[in-house]
Amino acid sequence: MSFQPIFSQFQLELDDHNDRRERLIKASRDVTNLSKKVIFLLHRIVNEDAQDYRAHSKHACERGIEKLREVRDIYAAIKPEVQGDSFWRHHHSISPGLQEYIEALSFAHYLGHGTLITFNQVQAALSDDRGAPYFSLPKEDYLLGLSDLTGELMRFAISGFSRKGGRARAVQVCNFVRDCKSDFDRFAPFVKGLRKKQVVTSQSLEKIEHAVYAIVVRTSEYDLPQEILDDIIGQSMSSNAYKEKRRNGDVGSDDEREYDY
Repeated sequence: MSFQPIFSQFQLELDDHNDRRERLIKASRDVTNLSKKVIFLLHRIVNEDAQDYRAHSKHACERGIEKLREVRDIYAAIKPEVQGDSFWRHHHSISPGLQEYIEALSFAHYLGHGTLITFNQVQAALSDDRGAPYFSLPKEDYLLGLSDLTGELMRFAISGFSRKGGRARAVQVCNFVRDCKSDFDRFAPFVKGLRKKQVVTSQSLEKIEHAVYAIVVRTSEYDLPQEILDDIIGQSMSSNAYKEKRRNGDVGSDDEREYDY
């Protein structure tokens, strides 16, 4: 009996497995890059001056959702590759990009609605126009992606101090991130990697709390209208940020140019 046909079949299966893995890794990297660009875009839009912040924030959400449709197109293209057991076999290759997408989607959702995006809403975003999902969303990736959101909220809160109403929004973000950390801590023992991300969440929360505390204490020393205080804080923070960039040689850095997406 010849074993060559058997091993030839094994060779074909291994080649198919490796080729599929490479395609999924590339797709995951593309998703990661697009999601990061959307996050940069959202930060840039919300930091622009606007008369009606609520409408401006919803505009940022709409722009972000629109850009994230490119990610949906990628997942639609790889749908045949991740059917059945193939999804779990290649989950390690898909997971990083999926978490980054959830982070970008949840940030856009927060800007538009001020709430945490639900599991069902994320699954709906990972479905075609008829409601058929490209794949079943793992709850672990959902939680890990939301845990990353807290870092973006920290940047959003601190950078927004220089805008009118920024102090009040920072307090709201601080309470929101605190609630997220409290809720996610319950799942940390059961989700691999979540405990490590919660350490970063704690650091982000601490930065927001320190910034809010400093601003509240300083502004309590002056008996001035809120609008004037906002202008003083904005001018002070803009001046300090520019000096810090000059000191670090970061003026006109590549990271800033990425916001032009």
